[in-house]
Amino acid sequence: MAKVALLIGVSEYEPGLNPLPAAANDVEAMRRVLQHPEIGGFDRVTPLQNPDLLTMQNEISTLFDNCHEDDLLLLYFSGHGITDEFGKFYFTNCSTRKNSQGKLNKGTAVPASFVHDVMENCTSNRQVVILDCCNSGAFGEGMIARDAEGAIDFKQQLGGEGRIVLTSSSAVEYSFERKGEELAVYTRYLVEGIETGAADLDRDGKVSVNELHDCAKARVSKAAPSMRPQRYILQEGEKIFLANAPISDPKLLYRSTVEEFSQDGIIRPAGRRVLNRRSQSLNLTIAEAAAIEAEVLEPYLQHQRNLQEYEEVLQEEIAIESPLSDRTRQELKALQKDLNLTDENVGAIEQRVLKSRPAPPPVEPSIPRPAPPTPRTVSTFEFDIVTLEVQQKSGLFGQKKLTTQTRPGRAEYFTEDFLKLDMVSIPGGSFTMGSMEYDGEKPPHKVTIAPFFMSKYPITQAQWSVIASLPKINLDLDPDPSNFKGANRPVEQVSWDEVVEFCDRISQKTEKTYRLPSEAEWEYACRAGTTTPFHFGETITTDLVNYDGNETYGDSPKGVYRKQTTDVGSFPPNAFGLYDTHGNVWEWCADPWHENYDNAPADGRVWELDSDRENTLRLLRGGSWSNNPIFCRSAYRNRTRRDDRNNNIGFRVLLPAPRTP
Repeated sequence: MAKVALLIGVSEYEPGLNPLPAAANDVEAMRRVLQHPEIGGFDRVTPLQNPDLLTMQNEISTLFDNCHEDDLLLLYFSGHGITDEFGKFYFTNCSTRKNSQGKLNKGTAVPASFVHDVMENCTSNRQVVILDCCNSGAFGEGMIARDAEGAIDFKQQLGGEGRIVLTSSSAVEYSFERKGEELAVYTRYLVEGIETGAADLDRDGKVSVNELHDCAKARVSKAAPSMRPQRYILQEGEKIFLANAPISDPKLLYRSTVEEFSQDGIIRPAGRRVLNRRSQSLNLTIAEAAAIEAEVLEPYLQHQRNLQEYEEVLQEEIAIESPLSDRTRQELKALQKDLNLTDENVGAIEQRVLKSRPAPPPVEPSIPRPAPPTPRTVSTFEFDIVTLEVQQKSGLFGQKKLTTQTRPGRAEYFTEDFLKLDMVSIPGGSFTMGSMEYDGEKPPHKVTIAPFFMSKYPITQAQWSVIASLPKINLDLDPDPSNFKGANRPVEQVSWDEVVEFCDRISQKTEKTYRLPSEAEWEYACRAGTTTPFHFGETITTDLVNYDGNETYGDSPKGVYRKQTTDVGSFPPNAFGLYDTHGNVWEWCADPWHENYDNAPADGRVWELDSDRENTLRLLRGGSWSNNPIFCRSAYRNRTRRDDRNNNIGFRVLLPAPRTP
């Protein structure tokens, strides 16, 4: 019995046909897992990148020739697919082109009937076809014919006895790749299912074709719900196994637990405790556990990013014209397809935005419309993420010991050069905001946050001085207001209104909309994916944060009381790459004060009601050098008058992330 695969990826096309860069990566990823001796164990894997018509036909024929009855043959195709006016499906290649009428030149593509014929003449009873095709408008107007339901009859055109056909979609639709993604969506989860063993659904140590499809389909439904992967089997037979999966692999066992406790895309406090215990019992490092959780949660986060992007664009369009024109509606429909959103997804967004959106405020002529940073400005920096753990020494009343562990972190950022201001990219996602510790932090509630950029450090005195020298918009700014002097120390003794003036001036200078974070955005950024009181764990020390070390929290020991601010970046960052989110200085938020989270918004926006017009209290977050550590917790809420200037109050700025072009 032999296992043989042909992997075809077409990423380069004739002029007029859209390139698909991910196709080349798809083939390489599939080759890696299928050839791996302990995973796929295939005897021969032939990768075929950007073949011409004749080469593609010859290789397909070779795959299904000279085989035995019990051989396993796998044909994988990543590229454009097309149906003609009769509903017949064609595989494209790098020489596929249009005819003079702008339609497909059928002599330059491989018809499904050709593939079907060579499979029919093959003696193997175990044939697998996997199609991650873009069956969409990439070929231009007039080159795609839809049937009444927009579906492609893969079962009729490619199916047969002893054969399984898997497709990323059954419909003529956009369902292939997003700009910047390394792999097509469906292939990504096929590879992940094999490589991690997650597709071994019955835990028998093997991944069958059916299990692999079911695993990938479940993932795709979370990341791109408009895609509907399909499986076509003429007649159920024996299982066809593609790969091995270690039954007792600790990482695979932990992945199953993560999936169990994150079925709606969020890990709740009780689930977090279960996962912590599970990772410890499996002897996984913090980094290994975090990597598995990130993989499991990524489909949910991708879908949330897509929803947020659509909502941002819709709001921009409404700001330009209301009601929306037919042309705008058509463009929004194209964006919906590209983001893999269902009509139900879009309907919910439109109902919310169109019903609740207030009339847009007049645009200040002195502040141009924001222009997001270009991708060329984005760089990457690396850092160590510190975790603080409490260990019980032997004996029931043994002394507790604090230990730290580090793992590598990486984040993207861009720099406003004139200000030497580093803005870190914060990914969107969902989290549980608040806690049960104080009434003002209740009720804990789920909030979904759009991606944004946030200043790596609290704004420094040097940066404040630069902006204070720029032309006034509404208020004069003291260039040197701080009590504790130092160019790299955080600016303090600045009021909320003065901070807003700072944001207005930098917005005018850069032509981007800088602002204060909302309270929800601030807590999300501070937590950086954690649910513990502090982003580094359950307790705190003055080795990690600048606070009043005479006071303790939980199992923390007494420490240093510095009685002043410290240079920004003096302590380790959180997993997002943000420094000083605990301690040093309180940080202003945009929101007016509310006593608790009753009726708080769930989308991370600034919570400001008509009744808040006379509210002079504004939110503070993070604690400071002069505070008890309990005030430095991620969930702790504080407030003061908007005109208050104190030597323990500073701020950092936020910039909404640009939408993908």
